[in-house]
Amino acid sequence: MSVPDKPVRHWFITGASGGLGHHIAEQALRHGDRVTATARDRTALDDLAAAHGDRLTVETLDLTQPASVTAVVDRTLRSGPVDIVVNNAGYAVVGAAEEMTVEQVRDQVEVLLLAPMLITRAFLPSMREQGGGRIIQISSMGGQVAIPTHSAYHAGKWGLEGFSESVGREVADFGIHVTIVEPGGTRTGFASALRYTEETAAYRDNAVGRTRRRLEAISDDVLTGDPAKLAAVVYRTTRDPNPPLRLALGSDTYHAVHTALSERLTALEAQKDLAATVAFTV
Repeated sequence: MSVPDKPVRHWFITGASGGLGHHIAEQALRHGDRVTATARDRTALDDLAAAHGDRLTVETLDLTQPASVTAVVDRTLRSGPVDIVVNNAGYAVVGAAEEMTVEQVRDQVEVLLLAPMLITRAFLPSMREQGGGRIIQISSMGGQVAIPTHSAYHAGKWGLEGFSESVGREVADFGIHVTIVEPGGTRTGFASALRYTEETAAYRDNAVGRTRRRLEAISDDVLTGDPAKLAAVVYRTTRDPNPPLRLALGSDTYHAVHTALSERLTALEAQKDLAATVAFTV
């Protein structure tokens, strides 16, 4: 085990039962920090509890229940100040927008956007009082790039990025840094955990159906992102006195986001003259 960094910091990490959240928790604990980790399956953190003892606290949290979020955050803050919040929990529903049930749409927005908003807001007062802190928002390249079948997922991630960029500007004067992490395809089991709508004939043979087939055929072993390396980059960012607002992690993320931004900029520039035509004539 590495020598602890001083002072010991307290992390709050959602969705730590597996994947990236588990690796981030492990990074923090290996460096001697304390972690409060939330998970649906508490036993999934038994390995970290055995290795790091009482420096790990595990909380059961249902992100679709705001009252549950408030209770866990309040309990965490009673145990001491929190220095770093990582909003990591998430999943994706695959299918056409009109194939999704109201419950599927609502749960996506609640887990991917509303819960991180509530958690971020809940920790900001104590971070202001202690003179600083870090908010790490785990987005994805899907926070900048859109594909068919992911409309509700993109709504959550694009919303999270807008919320986070705005909040980052609001709290910068208090020494609070907000960083948006945009991983690409990473071997976290995310692909195999995709949830699918009930397919309808209208979308079976168009872009939705073709994308659905590709996703159904994907296995984690074809994804290039190493979650342990990604977690190490996230940890190092929390030691950076001037961290970036966005971290695009993965060559696939870099190229996809670069293409999307370039296309948007080209489309915007083509509208320059048109944009000027709606002003009052002086």
